[in-house]
Amino acid sequence: MRITSWNLLHGQGAPNIRAIAKTLDVGDSDFVIGVQEVDAYQDRSDQVFQVAELASELGAAHFGFVRCVIGTPGFKWRRVRKDEAVLITNSDSVNVSGETGRNSDNPPSYGIGLITNIPVTKWEILPLGKSAIGLPLVFPDASAESGARPKLRLIYVKDEPRYAVAAQLENGCTVVNVHLSFVPFVNLFQLWRVKRWLAKMPGKHFLIGDLNLPFEIPVEFSKWKSLVSMASYPTWQPKIQFDYILSDNTTSVAVRPIQIRSEISDHLPVTIEIN
Repeated sequence: MRITSWNLLHGQGAPNIRAIAKTLDVGDSDFVIGVQEVDAYQDRSDQVFQVAELASELGAAHFGFVRCVIGTPGFKWRRVRKDEAVLITNSDSVNVSGETGRNSDNPPSYGIGLITNIPVTKWEILPLGKSAIGLPLVFPDASAESGARPKLRLIYVKDEPRYAVAAQLENGCTVVNVHLSFVPFVNLFQLWRVKRWLAKMPGKHFLIGDLNLPFEIPVEFSKWKSLVSMASYPTWQPKIQFDYILSDNTTSVAVRPIQIRSEISDHLPVTIEIN
């Protein structure tokens, strides 16, 4: 089974979803892919439901997309209302053209997703809240010419609601994908909550995602094992690992790291194959 975590930066550097699928190069393997910072029906990403279209390109029959916010982060957004679905899965009859059997109104949204070709026996989500304050963050300038080192901009960013999404798989594994807050200590509290939540689920446990925690802090704090060790940020000169694949101490697997280079996002994908 191949496990991948990738912060896609809503595919800002990709000409289309097919290019992202080609980069992942899953071949004939069983796979689980966790993606963060993905769009659905956003003008900035050609109104594509990115998780559903990527699943289609990869030949994966199962996906779950968590709408963390309605609207566009950094501009105008709101929380998901109580009468709106937070989690959208392949069983909700959603297709890449934007129609859904449950609700034909598909507002622009943004969040995280899991994609797999392994049957999913159960989906679950855990609301993790958000920080009351934001922070100034460094972002690459999207106007930079292709192939050139991007210029960086410092922007004050408000935190947004965070979620964890879990897929319990038919093969006996449970995989949780997260994109934790960038605010210090808030992300540690979220990690603690996710660890307790995942520990109650069946099978072998894997926690993947952009944890926004450098210097092996997630490993030291959680006391879980890191199955991949590589600098994943920024793409043009990787120096920091924000992106992890963790497993608890009861999960014993043989691991083969797979290195994938790409300039599609400001994060590199982290990938392993396990037996």
